Parts: sequence; C-alpha cells; structure tokens
Amino acid sequence: MKRMLSEYTHRMQPESHERRMMRRFDMRLPAVVRLNPAEVRDNTDNNDNPANEFHTETQNVSARGVFFYLDRPVPAGTPCEVVLTFPPHITLTDAVRVRFTARVIRVESPLPSQRIGTAAMIEDYEFLRSTGSTDFFSALQREAEN
Repeated sequence: MKRMLSEYTHRMQPESHERRMMRRFDMRLPAVVRLNPAEVRDNTDNNDNPANEFHTETQNVSARGVFFYLDRPVPAGTPCEVVLTFPPHITLTDAVRVRFTARVIRVESPLPSQRIGTAAMIEDYEFLRSTGSTDFFSALQREAEN
C-alpha cells in the first residue's frame, strides 16, 4: 500500500509542479468566448451562432492559459477562441486586442451565481491590431520560462 501511494504521489508531482511554475495574473477583463469556432466557420448557413458565443470576463491570465466564466458547463477538450482587450494600464502602451486559440482543460463546479469557472490552455494567439505592442506577451512568456 505504501509503495502504491508513493508511486501515485510521484506521478502526480510533475503536473502539480508545472501548475505552480506558471505565474497567473489576476485580470478581470471583458472577453468574448466562441466554442467550437471551426464548426461555426465551416457552417456557411449559420456564420453567426449566438449559442456558441459568450460575453464574459476573465479571472486570470497566464502565458499558457486563461480562466473565465460561462453560464453552462463545457466538456474538457472543447476548442474555443477567446478575444481579450488588454487596456493601456496593463500593456503600458495602446490597448491590445488578442485572439487566443485554446482548448478547455478544466471546468469547475458552478458558483452560487450560476457562473461556471472554465480553464483553457492557450494553443496559439494572434494580435488583432497591427499597431498593438507585443511587449506585454513577451513579458508573460519570459515570466513563464523563469
């Protein structure tokens, strides 16, 4: 029994350790989340699918993930797009709009307000404004690597 517990603990440590290495920035930012964005784009009869689009806010952002709230649970593995605008007081330059391509990795139990915390791992991102600065994301990435 002791050996099984030790092996189990050993297997769990890398994942726990990795989570602690990612610095999270508490940021309550307005966000637009689109679930299954490829399905919406591929469906030429219904390019605007409000059932798959949510206006919400983030709780925190890291170089590799974003945590936001939805009004319904979403299965882990669901692809999504998250569009955020980082305001000038965060970027120390102009406001920067960024679209993240992400995948839901965790869904928390609903809060009393019926908001459901959703964690998504960022797979890719693009700046939606050519005049925006990439310094903010470079800083996030450097922080994640340290």
